[in-house]
Amino acid sequence: MLPAFKEFDSSPRVNAPRMQQFRYDIRNVAIIAHVDHGKTTLVDALLKQAGAIRANQQVDERVMDSNDLEKERGITILAKNTSVRYLVDDPDALGHAAHHEATHTASGHDLPAVFVHPREVKINIVDTPGHADFGGEVERVLSMVEGVILLVDAAEGPMPQTRFVLRKALSLALLPIVVINKIDRHDARPTEVVNEVFDLMIELGASDEQLDFPILYAIGRQGIVRNELADTNDDCRPLFDAVLKRIPPPPGNAGGPLQLLVSAIDYNDYVGRLGIGRVQRGKVRQGEDVVLILRDGTHKKGRVSKVTAFEGLLRTEVPEASAGEIVAVAGFADVEIGETFADAIEPERLEPIAIDEPTVSMFWLVNDSPFAGTEGKFVTSRNLKERLDRETRKDVALRVRETEQADRFEVSGRGELHLSILAENMRREGYEFALSRPQVILKEIGGKTMEPYEALVVDIDEAHVGTIMEKLQARRAEMTDMVNPGSGRVRIEFKIPTRGLFGIRTEFLSETRGTGLLYHTFLEYGPYRGEIASRGRGALVTKEGGDTTAYAIEPLQERSTLFVVPGVKVYGGQIVGENSRDVDMVVQVCKKKHLTNMRASTSDMAVQLAPPRLMTLEQCLEWIEDDELVEVTPESIRIRKKILDHSTREVARKKIAKAAEA
Repeated sequence: MLPAFKEFDSSPRVNAPRMQQFRYDIRNVAIIAHVDHGKTTLVDALLKQAGAIRANQQVDERVMDSNDLEKERGITILAKNTSVRYLVDDPDALGHAAHHEATHTASGHDLPAVFVHPREVKINIVDTPGHADFGGEVERVLSMVEGVILLVDAAEGPMPQTRFVLRKALSLALLPIVVINKIDRHDARPTEVVNEVFDLMIELGASDEQLDFPILYAIGRQGIVRNELADTNDDCRPLFDAVLKRIPPPPGNAGGPLQLLVSAIDYNDYVGRLGIGRVQRGKVRQGEDVVLILRDGTHKKGRVSKVTAFEGLLRTEVPEASAGEIVAVAGFADVEIGETFADAIEPERLEPIAIDEPTVSMFWLVNDSPFAGTEGKFVTSRNLKERLDRETRKDVALRVRETEQADRFEVSGRGELHLSILAENMRREGYEFALSRPQVILKEIGGKTMEPYEALVVDIDEAHVGTIMEKLQARRAEMTDMVNPGSGRVRIEFKIPTRGLFGIRTEFLSETRGTGLLYHTFLEYGPYRGEIASRGRGALVTKEGGDTTAYAIEPLQERSTLFVVPGVKVYGGQIVGENSRDVDMVVQVCKKKHLTNMRASTSDMAVQLAPPRLMTLEQCLEWIEDDELVEVTPESIRIRKKILDHSTREVARKKIAKAAEA
């Protein structure tokens, strides 16, 4: 076995320049893909085959999705690190004298013509989110790796988020390995999907080295990866071998001054805040004095209290880590993403990776409803500001701005889902607040107002094509492509303003009877397309507070959809349902039946109530209009008018109408 570091002469000349150093015993790779294409499931299979998960060990499915919200929704929200130890049985196992051939790779590594691989190689794997709203998670972790495993569904092919993450990877000169997953699907078309991936890479400007990507075929749930469709192996060895052959070893000079760019943040109850990143140069040692270079360039001296490396699903404390390793460093209580751990004597800063700007904003307000403070633990503007500021330290795609009003904060992110996940996490932590309707962030470019556009893909039954086209055209969508493979389902691509996507998911699922699939990702800024029609239905607004009764609700359900059940406390100005017409209606849902001595034929009839529509936080944010708010507490999610009093609200409405006429 070779030592971890080795230098090779580029030529036999005596005064030839020395080549860059590499860690041949390490590979750093990220798994990227569109949502639900099987990234986390494939990581499970890699961990099991490499022995990180014992055969008799009881673990959850998608073990990397450890966050409560990730388990509930079945999606990845946070990028997470793990590693596997791969034993190379034979240096010639791949049919080559060496695992790398001499090439000038796209990532700038001049590899030696021949070298013998270490018997054991540590493969650091980063599992990334597939939703476009969490693209900031993908962008920041790509700085830690030398290559990516691009997972593509064998039936769906490249989707909007595939394009987004692949563009980022190619722009950073990372080498891809393409894995066509779910080849056991009845509608799989792996050969066509490979051609679509190749066309996408050409369109995104991939270099010749990047276009020379290996193609593997996988059934992620069964832990099978194959070189060819006709192969019969039932393990993941081809993927491990492809990583060794294709992904360059991390470069770095272990003898140089320390450089480590913080790409992720974690917290440990015992050692506090942890900065996670790859050691770019030098060594980081436990108990050593280092300098933390902040984003603004200022230096902060401190001492490393602990260094931990990733080993399978665990973190192992190590005395030191050399260039190429991905580690977590403790000792700095306020370390943030994008900062650099540097040598105490020769500190040099690393440039953080550029993150795309937010496209959607919402206002976080202190809750001022009549029920304020009755259910939440943290309710003041100070509590709210501290929590939002803390979130910006670990979420590089989030922006928080204070407004003229002390109880209102403007929070900007990548989309509705991005911001609603933050709100849901805060709700579970005991925070109480109100949210405004999401708004897109407009820009002035060349004297023109520009708005964000999204690439939208819908996969629907042929019977629903006309209805969905009509709905999307009303939202200013422009069709760019349509594919009908003859299977009874049609895939249509649109370019649509981000505003047009607000509130579309619920309407889309209703029109397609729950069978439609809808994906979107940020595309570009384009000309502002004018007003877009709102929800088209009014709200039922309660006039007075109290406990709701079945007697009061029953006559309302004939012409509306209710959001509440009998016996729930409500307040004046709270929205308790959706009207069947496009105007708001003030209602009494707390009215009680008066008791009398008179009997009637209908007095003993049981009240028949239809089930209410119980909406999630995302559905509430999609539903509300500009004059409404979503009240969020640890126990409840309510919708209300900004102005609670009915008379005051009517005066304000008339003033707005008069101003519009003028």
